[in-house]
Amino acid sequence: MQSALEQLKRGGFSIGLELPLDNDWSPSGERARREAGRLPGEPDLQHHARLATLADRLGFRALWMRDVPLYDPSFGDAAQVFEVFSYLGYLAGATQHILLGTAAVVLPLREPVLTMKSAATVDRLSNGRLLLGTASGDRPREYPIFGRDFDTRGAAFRDQIAMLRAGRDPAWPDGIQLQPRPAQPIPLLVAGLAQQSPQWVGQHMDGWLAYPGTPEDHAQRSALWREVAGAGKPYISFIHLDLAEDPDAPLRRHRFGATVGRHGLIAELHAMKAAGVHHIGLHFRRNQRPVAEAMEEIAEHVLPVFHG
Repeated sequence: MQSALEQLKRGGFSIGLELPLDNDWSPSGERARREAGRLPGEPDLQHHARLATLADRLGFRALWMRDVPLYDPSFGDAAQVFEVFSYLGYLAGATQHILLGTAAVVLPLREPVLTMKSAATVDRLSNGRLLLGTASGDRPREYPIFGRDFDTRGAAFRDQIAMLRAGRDPAWPDGIQLQPRPAQPIPLLVAGLAQQSPQWVGQHMDGWLAYPGTPEDHAQRSALWREVAGAGKPYISFIHLDLAEDPDAPLRRHRFGATVGRHGLIAELHAMKAAGVHHIGLHFRRNQRPVAEAMEEIAEHVLPVFHG
């Protein structure tokens, strides 16, 4: 059986989606949020299950979710809201083929043994579809609430990666094991550098989750990744996409992405691929059109160009 990492890289370039599958950052989404009384940055999740199964049926390669344990009004972004491992387990049962990725689990906030067990459980329930993106966290106010030290999160991150690789802590008594055990090693990805050196990240991690940027940004970053990690480990990023109705609408960049028609999107994705990107996750929270409509257009006209 192909590993989740091999499936992600199949064909040399692939396209996924970032949860939540909502356009709550659009003007119409903001009006709906106010009318419903949701917090700023809190998405509407009424249709999440239907849209996740639609993404699976349409042939998107992966669904990505963030791990934001607490709502912080100073950030104004609740992310996908659901607890990440619980939601992964739900999606494992609601989908059949699409890979399930985290971008990313904040390891130092979590109890390490339960993190290992949760990840192994999701991987088994999904038949090996988990891509475990990890991070050290960038929200200092969360750490005291969890009784964790923000300043030592880099060391805590390294310790947890070592445990995830081994599937146990070497300090455990003889005979103690963690169940279930994944059928294959779970791919461990990292968002940013997680308080580590590029060399450490390249040596110890299976892939890099890079912040959104232009093709020129990615050409520089992916070159660094290849230098420290070699050619076989994927470089992954995201685009905040507003897919215009006019297929010929020119690309207009905004923070972390662009408004563009599908022909310009194809050109941008070709440029991303040429820059060394192996996978792009599309983020629809700025999208003006209904999310399902944009997904279906991309599946019909864009996915065949890159997924064959």
